[in-house]
Amino acid sequence: MVPLEWYLSLSFALFAIGVVGVLSRRNIVMVLLSIELMLNSVNLTFVSYSYYLQSINGQVIVFFVLTMAAAEVALGLALVIALYRVRGVLNVDEINLLKG
Repeated sequence: MVPLEWYLSLSFALFAIGVVGVLSRRNIVMVLLSIELMLNSVNLTFVSYSYYLQSINGQVIVFFVLTMAAAEVALGLALVIALYRVRGVLNVDEINLLKG
């Protein structure tokens, strides 16, 4: 059996990679992918604690997080497509919504 610390270390590494991706990337699609990576690392933490504590509560929370993540992807990609059609760019630095 794999110890709980290994799962938590992997989850922390995935979350750290996601945070670095959000802070360093300028492409909106890459920022959304980094947010998804962070959500999946939290899911891994919930599932590992759920297995370790022999409780189903963590797995139930994961279903809610996955539902929210699917909605976030659908809405986020729709906004990205609309923004690209209007502005013609996907770079976060070049998008200024206050100027028409």
